[in-house]
Amino acid sequence: MHTKAALGEVAALFLRLGVTAFGGPAAHIAIMRAEVVQRRKWISEQEFLDLLGAANLIPGPTSTELAIYLGYRRVGWPGLLLAGVCFILPAMLIVLALAWAYVRYGTTPLVSGVLYGILPVVIAIVAQALWGLGQRAVKNILTGVVGVLAVVLYLLGVNILVLLLLAGLAVMVGENVHNLKSMRPGVLILPFVGLGLAAAAAPFSLPLLFWSFLKIGATLYGSGYVLLAYLQADLVRNLGWLTDKQLIDAIAIGQVTPGPVFTTATFIGYLLGGVPGALVATLGIFLPSFVFVAVSSLFIKRLRASPWAAAFLDGVNAASLGLMLGVTLQLALTALIDPLTIVIALASLALLLRFQTNSTWLIAGGALVGLLVFLR
Repeated sequence: MHTKAALGEVAALFLRLGVTAFGGPAAHIAIMRAEVVQRRKWISEQEFLDLLGAANLIPGPTSTELAIYLGYRRVGWPGLLLAGVCFILPAMLIVLALAWAYVRYGTTPLVSGVLYGILPVVIAIVAQALWGLGQRAVKNILTGVVGVLAVVLYLLGVNILVLLLLAGLAVMVGENVHNLKSMRPGVLILPFVGLGLAAAAAPFSLPLLFWSFLKIGATLYGSGYVLLAYLQADLVRNLGWLTDKQLIDAIAIGQVTPGPVFTTATFIGYLLGGVPGALVATLGIFLPSFVFVAVSSLFIKRLRASPWAAAFLDGVNAASLGLMLGVTLQLALTALIDPLTIVIALASLALLLRFQTNSTWLIAGGALVGLLVFLR
């Protein structure tokens, strides 16, 4: 495809996902798979799994980094930048509008009805993706066992990075144990650990706001709940810039809006420094993702060329799916709360499996049902 046409395709897809991709990283990953593997056939299932495994190995928001990888794989370096910006920008603008309303009216807009209908659809979308990806990721008994253990360990609260690394090492050794005497390990992606320096109480300033969110973006692994712990430690307890209530409201906005959960930074930045603060905080938390993807993308194909590194990546892929399943099980507890939500989830899954219905239409339908129930 001509480069300009491909860039336009990348921009259109990720702008739409930035507006419609509700449900957090697991749902975003499932929707991206449906779009780029099944519908558009940009890459194979195995390539998608490898990119997902790499995104899980580096710090920062996994689904945003996956979007950046996909843009790079489609159109090179311009696609890398374009996919990330287009995925982040709509979500940032939506959160910015909600932050303005929060400051002006002292509350967040009601979203209960919309979420009531959307979350069951998200469960169905992720379930379909897990089934499809699982058939590729579970290559043998070892990777199957690793995937199951990843679910259990995640639910028990084991650190995500530790879990991924152990899974990769287990499969790497298990599949190459006969070659131990002549071991020549391939290149592995080493995650950036960051300084993780604790902040001290200080007056508000845009440079310090940027540094606070840059540090988070460069060192954080895990979900929005891990982000909550980082922000509570830095901005509430150490710097004293936010109250606990403001922080909880900010996390809630990030969870219920489409696109990256890390746009929580936009909300907090606006509370602290208006529009300049929102822009600085957003840039700070997402900038490391672009850097990490740009560097690590040079090594992914080399990983597959080495039997040791390829086995490591297979283990990480199996564990990544385990993490998706663990998150989905937790989300299901809050999404499937009555017979109607169960019906919505089952009907959405049936439409996905039988007709491969576009997930955007399913999300819109779920939102409409939720609003009708809420306004009844």
